Amino acid sequence: MTPFKFFPLVLFFGLQIATYQALAESTEILTPPAPTIAASAYVLQDYHTGKVLAESNADAKLAPASLTKIMTVYVVFRELSNGHLHLDDLATISQKAWGTSGSRMFVEVNTQVKIEDLLKGVIIQSGNDASVALAEHVAGSESTFADMMNQHAARLGMTNTHFMNSDGLPIENHYTSARDLAILTSALIREFPEYYRWFSQKEFTYNKITQHNRNQLLARDETVDGVKTGFTDDAGYCLVASALREDMRLISVVMGAKSANARANENQTLLNYGFRFFESHRLYQGKTSLSETRIWKGETKNLQLGLAEDLYVTIPRRQYNDLKAVITIDKKITAPIKEGQKLGSVKVSLKNDLVIDKDLVALQSVEQGNIFRRLYDSALMMTEKSEDGK
Repeated sequence: MTPFKFFPLVLFFGLQIATYQALAESTEILTPPAPTIAASAYVLQDYHTGKVLAESNADAKLAPASLTKIMTVYVVFRELSNGHLHLDDLATISQKAWGTSGSRMFVEVNTQVKIEDLLKGVIIQSGNDASVALAEHVAGSESTFADMMNQHAARLGMTNTHFMNSDGLPIENHYTSARDLAILTSALIREFPEYYRWFSQKEFTYNKITQHNRNQLLARDETVDGVKTGFTDDAGYCLVASALREDMRLISVVMGAKSANARANENQTLLNYGFRFFESHRLYQGKTSLSETRIWKGETKNLQLGLAEDLYVTIPRRQYNDLKAVITIDKKITAPIKEGQKLGSVKVSLKNDLVIDKDLVALQSVEQGNIFRRLYDSALMMTEKSEDGK
């Protein structure tokens, strides 16, 4: 990904056309098809743009095993961010949490454990007991916490997901999809960078017991910084991985692999394919002026237009030279205007194929001008309309 560069704009009334100065090498390389992955389902996507680079059965509803815990910690992170919870708060370990089967943090019944320690127990040690303890502390019961999980899943657009528990142990009507897990992981990384760093921690010690992170890619590939493994007999071996190379982040999800080594190998294959044959660029910075236009009947004569957020594209490598953009601004923009109001579009294409289409918005609000300004501009607008009709 190249650093942000403000590309020069060539502007015309009504239709504004912008072309990018070529920064990449002119030599093209062919993009081969995605590799075949031995798994029940998988998806590889770019973090910034959401562009899918490889997929198979990505919307199939499958048992997620401990990949469930990505949503568990996401919900807890949300509670921390809104002030309902604090890292040094203490959670009391119930008989149910203590007795949860499977992978464990080894918390003891009736003891009190810091929320931060429980989170690390979930993220690094994949503790089912820690997952239940967090769920009960946040929501009073695990079933109520599962309702919260499903509410967040719906809000994020995870259309093939339904949770019944916080740990991912087998239970009827508990499922998600590879695509939905990529959506969730993107949201977690974007919203909680201060907590996401825990997903790269290779070991955690609690109660004098040290356990290692089961994500083998953390040791194999220094660019991998997460995310979560999972296994049950029903789900098979699963892994959500994310890697960051030269400011390009990819997220890969593999579900239903045959072994722990296989899930690591298949994720590595996907990541290597994505980084080798694709590249991401931030073309425009959000909330920064891309164009200035005339505004009629306003308290000011000019209005700055831009994008609500950064504009990224993901394209095959060495095709940057062929990117083109068209900026269109609405005609006769009249006050009042609200900040963020759509007033045009920015369309980026590659060899005549549309890559992305984003709204061009007002970067500030503009109220109506005084009576004299409104009358004066009305007269000008009538004059221009009359001349246009000749």
